[in-house]
Amino acid sequence: MLLVNVGSPDEPTAPAVRRYLNEFLGDPAVVRLPRALWLPLLRGVILPLRGPKSAALYRKVWTAEGSPLIALSRAQAKALAAELGPRFVVELGMRYGNPGYAAALHDLERAGCRDVVLVPMFPQYSGTTSGTVIDAVRARLPRGMTLRIVSAFFDDPEYLSSLAASVRAHVADDAVDHYVFSFHGIPLRYVRQGDPYQVHCERTAAALAKELELAPERWTQVYQSRFGREPWLEPYAVERVPQLAKRHARVAVVCPAFTTDCLETLEEVRLQLGELFRESGGREWSVVPCLNADARWIRALAAIVRRRAHVPAGA
Repeated sequence: MLLVNVGSPDEPTAPAVRRYLNEFLGDPAVVRLPRALWLPLLRGVILPLRGPKSAALYRKVWTAEGSPLIALSRAQAKALAAELGPRFVVELGMRYGNPGYAAALHDLERAGCRDVVLVPMFPQYSGTTSGTVIDAVRARLPRGMTLRIVSAFFDDPEYLSSLAASVRAHVADDAVDHYVFSFHGIPLRYVRQGDPYQVHCERTAAALAKELELAPERWTQVYQSRFGREPWLEPYAVERVPQLAKRHARVAVVCPAFTTDCLETLEEVRLQLGELFRESGGREWSVVPCLNADARWIRALAAIVRRRAHVPAGA
């Protein structure tokens, strides 16, 4: 079993963040621009400017265990291994940064594994996330290994049930005036080129609202984390949140595109958007934690893996 998430810098310093962003934003699947145009711009302008700024944001959420994404992902892998039992070897790898997916594949090979189940930890498929993970792992798969892929579980009942249960566990419905479902955005151009991400996000949001028995007027879907000047998926969170604050004093936010808390959920959503909400007249900004290593989610993930990868229940 190989769990893969996007990754994180090794430390919250400008050099470490620049190294990480160079790998991340240098991936042609993430930024689809001509390399001769994009790479000089990235390395000569964007990284020198963005490195120190992003490092300061990472320092706000860094923990004694290091990057929240890495620490929580390790907890997920450990919990999943316990749930699946001794016949499974579970390794964790990041698409960018450390611990890397290539090293995780090597560890699986050394453990004698020949049948690998890959789980990109992104419920909604996009070429910028699951797509690049799948391509990268296929390219580095050791000879003699077979690969099964568990991807795009955006409408899986097990995922939705655990997500809804997490929302109920963290917020009381009678203490919430409105719900916001915030998804990481991607450029609109990618969707027009055939990326199914927007459809997957919309289906997740609608299904979650149904699980929570929310009337249409009680929830709003938004997209966050826009980068650059070209149009991304809308509505933008930074534009819609101030509007909601004028009508709803108590808002609860769920981030269904993230299975693991990270910079985008802990700093951007919890801190930045929360401050914007309160400055715009809102009173209570409640952010539901990601699924992380929640026991219900780990049981759901194990069930999804067994079902999607056609693994017998006794294996």
